[in-house]
Amino acid sequence: MELFETSLGCLGCFAVGGLVFAAYKLGLLYQLFHKTEIKSPRHGGESVADVLRSHGIKFVFTLVGGHISPILVACEKVGIRIVDTRHEATAVFAADAVARLSGTVGVAAVTAGPGLTNTVTAVKNAQMAESPLLLMGGAAGTILQGRGALQDIDQMSLFKPLCKFCASIRTVREIVPVVRKALAVAQSGTPGPVFIEFPIDTLYPFHLVSREFAVKNPPKGLMGKIVSWYLNNHLMNIFAGAWERRDLSPLPVDIPQATDDQVQKCIELVSRAKKPVILLGSQATLPPTPVDELRSALEALGIPCFLGGMSRGMLGKDSPIHIRQNRRDALKEADVVLLAGTVCDFRLGYGKVLNRRSKIIAVNRDRVQLLKNSDMFWRPTVAIQGDAGSFLVRLHKGLKSHRCPEEWPQSLKAGDVTKENVNKAKANEKTEHHLNPLKVLHMLDEEMSEDSIIVADGGDFVGSAAYILRPRGPLRWLDPGAFGTLGVGGGFALGAKLCRPESEVWIVYGDGSLGYSVAEFDTFTRHKTPVIAVVGNDACWSQISREQVPILGSNVACGLAFTDYHTVADGYGGKGYLIRRKDEEQLRDIIREARKESQMGKATLLNVLIGKTNFREGSISV
Repeated sequence: MELFETSLGCLGCFAVGGLVFAAYKLGLLYQLFHKTEIKSPRHGGESVADVLRSHGIKFVFTLVGGHISPILVACEKVGIRIVDTRHEATAVFAADAVARLSGTVGVAAVTAGPGLTNTVTAVKNAQMAESPLLLMGGAAGTILQGRGALQDIDQMSLFKPLCKFCASIRTVREIVPVVRKALAVAQSGTPGPVFIEFPIDTLYPFHLVSREFAVKNPPKGLMGKIVSWYLNNHLMNIFAGAWERRDLSPLPVDIPQATDDQVQKCIELVSRAKKPVILLGSQATLPPTPVDELRSALEALGIPCFLGGMSRGMLGKDSPIHIRQNRRDALKEADVVLLAGTVCDFRLGYGKVLNRRSKIIAVNRDRVQLLKNSDMFWRPTVAIQGDAGSFLVRLHKGLKSHRCPEEWPQSLKAGDVTKENVNKAKANEKTEHHLNPLKVLHMLDEEMSEDSIIVADGGDFVGSAAYILRPRGPLRWLDPGAFGTLGVGGGFALGAKLCRPESEVWIVYGDGSLGYSVAEFDTFTRHKTPVIAVVGNDACWSQISREQVPILGSNVACGLAFTDYHTVADGYGGKGYLIRRKDEEQLRDIIREARKESQMGKATLLNVLIGKTNFREGSISV
C-alpha cells in the first residue's frame, strides 16, 4: 500500500512538473507578471535600433525587404544611416569594411530566404577574415515556420557553421538582451560574424500582427476553442513585457591576453636575437590597441617587418623596417621569428618556409590558427593565445631601450631596393598590345593622395598591385583575406568611404572581379560616395589562364572581352574613362582628372586596357 501511495505521489509530482513546464513554454507564467500592451503602436524594430544606437553603430547596410522594414525605419529615426545596395553580399562586405576600419561591429540587415542565402559567401569571408559583424535576417512568422510560408527555410542551420553566435527571436522582449549579447560575442575572443533571425511577427506592432493571427473560420467545438486559445496566447506571449525598460549598454568584451610570464620569456628571446623578423597579420590591427600606438612600438623595436592583410600600411609608405620583398630568404636567415596574428597556412607554405633552427614566437587569439600545421612542418618555441597588438606593445615596453642591430634591416632593405628596381625596369617594357600594367600601377602609386585607402579586388592585376602600391598609413588597405573572395570591391569601398569621407578610396579591380559589383556604381551615386575604380582590363581571367594553358593546353572559360566598363559607370551616374595605348602620354593627366571628379562628388572608373607581362608574385594577403 505504501509503495502504491509513493508511486501515486511520484506521478503527481511529474504531472505538476509537466504542467509547470508547459505553462513556462507557453509563456503563461511570464504573462502572470508582465502585461501585454495591446494598444501600443511600438514595434520590435525600435528595440533593435535602440540597442544599435547605444553601441555607437552609425550605419546599417541592407537590401530592403518587407520582413525587415521595421528595423530599417526605426534605425533611420534614431539617426543611424541606412545604406541600401544592389546585392545582399555587397551589404555584408560593406559592413565588414566598417568593422575593420572603425573598430566597432559592422551591421547588415537583409530579408528572409534568398536575401539571406545571397549573403553566405560574404559572411564566410568575414568569418575567415575575423571581422566582427552582425547580420540580421528576416524570417517567416513564429507560428508559420515549417508550414510552407513565403521564403521560409531553415536559416539557422545555414548560418551556424559560419557564425560565432546564432539566435532566433521568439518574443519581442528577447530582442534587447539578444542583440546586446550578439554584439559582445562578435568582438570577443577571435572576432567574427554573428547572426540573429527576426520572425516577422516579432518586428511589427501588435495591431498588425493580431490581424494575421485572427482565425476567420475556426473549427467548431472543442478543437476550435483550443486552436483559438492557443493562437491568442501565442500572440499575447510575443508581446508580453515587450516595452519594459531594459539595459541597452554594451556588455563587456573578452579579449585574451598574454601572461606576464609569456611576455617575459619573449623579451629574453628577442633581446638575444641578432636577426629577428616580425610577420604582422590582420589581427594586429584589432582593438583595443590603437594602431598608432602599435606603429610607435614597432618603430622603436627596429625589427624588420613583413606586413600582410589589414596590417599593410602599418609603417607608412617608406619605413626603413618595412620589408616588402624576398620574404623567403629573410626567414631562412632569421634567428627569431615573431608571428603576430600571422597563420601558417598556404600563405606561409603551411610553415615550411620557416627555418627549423629559428626560435618562433606565435601570437594569435584563435588557438586553432595559432598552432595550424605545427604538427607537421614547424614548432613554436612560445605559443601565446592572446591579442597580437597588445602583446607587441608590452614586448616593446619590456625591452625598454633595446633595439634590433641596424645592419640586419639595412641588408634586407637593400635587397628590397634591388628587386624593386628590377620591377620598375619591367614597367618600362613595351607589351605586345595595350598598356603595360606595371607602368599603370607605378603611376597610380605616384599620384595617390597621402590619405588614400586602397581596396584590392581581383587576381592577376591586383596581385601585381600588392607589390607596387604602397598604403600610406595604418588601416589604409583592404583585401578579402584568407578566403580570397572575388567581388568584395564595391562593398569594401562603400564602407570605407562612409567611414572616412575625407579620404580618397581607390578600388583596384581585375576585369573579372569587376563583374561582381559594377552595379554598385548606382549605390555610389545615390549615396554620394565618390570612390575611384581602376580596372586592369586584359579581357581574361589571367591568373587562371597562366597555368591552365601551359598545363592543359586550352584557354576555355578564361577569355573575356574588352568590355566598355567605362560606359557602364556612366550609365549608373558615375564618370567613366577609357584608357588605351594611344592615351599613354595622357595617363597621368587622366588619373588627376578622375581624382578631381571624385572630389566634386562623382564616382569614377578608369577602364585601362592592359597587355600581358611576365611579372608574377605570390599571395596578396597574410
